[in-house]
Amino acid sequence: MKYGLFCPVAKAAELLCERWTLLILRELLHGTSKYSELQRGLSRISPTLLSKRLRELEQAELLYRQRIAGGKGYEYFLTESGRAVGPLVVMLGHWGLHWYRSQITDDELDPELLLWDIQRRLDDSYFPGGRAVLKFQFNDVPAYPNWWLMANGAERDLCHADPGRDVNVYFSGSARTLIEVWGGALPLEDARNNRNFKIVGDRQLVETLPRWFLLSSLATTPSALRPHTAITQ
Repeated sequence: MKYGLFCPVAKAAELLCERWTLLILRELLHGTSKYSELQRGLSRISPTLLSKRLRELEQAELLYRQRIAGGKGYEYFLTESGRAVGPLVVMLGHWGLHWYRSQITDDELDPELLLWDIQRRLDDSYFPGGRAVLKFQFNDVPAYPNWWLMANGAERDLCHADPGRDVNVYFSGSARTLIEVWGGALPLEDARNNRNFKIVGDRQLVETLPRWFLLSSLATTPSALRPHTAITQ
């Protein structure tokens, strides 16, 4: 995408506004480095397009790659220029939450993306031995309604097939409701009382849930000072 203008906004947009580019940078800013992890955090991008965007960002010197020690493939890391995009990504996130947090259509309810973000913010110091299994059952995601999130210290595993492990905490309700809670638009207690979002399981973990189930880093974004109408399809 070329504007043919010397304007610095145009030059920045030529690189950053290609489809998926900012989301790839978001993942790298969160510390994601492996190709497979990028695919999990960007579940709807094709491998071909992901590889293309990574090459473009490398050519633009926003990231560099290095071989995985003792393994196959590469890891990807931001350069100084790439890290400097961080405040822009955060500002866009705040802007999106402020003005468009309710403009989520039904086909955008992606439980894998939601839980991938949630697993990064779990405080495992509250888990017995640093380990816990969380099960999520969504009533508005017909394709894959059941998900298991397993935490073992710094390691996380996310799957939609029963791993055969004992579950510590069960979450059940709509993915839309949990997205609103995660984004800070809906208090957790309101979700449980008014949206019938159920959380049951280990008593201590359920009681301390607000301490270890940390919300999105953008959750402090205030709602826009105008009425929103949710769009559904």
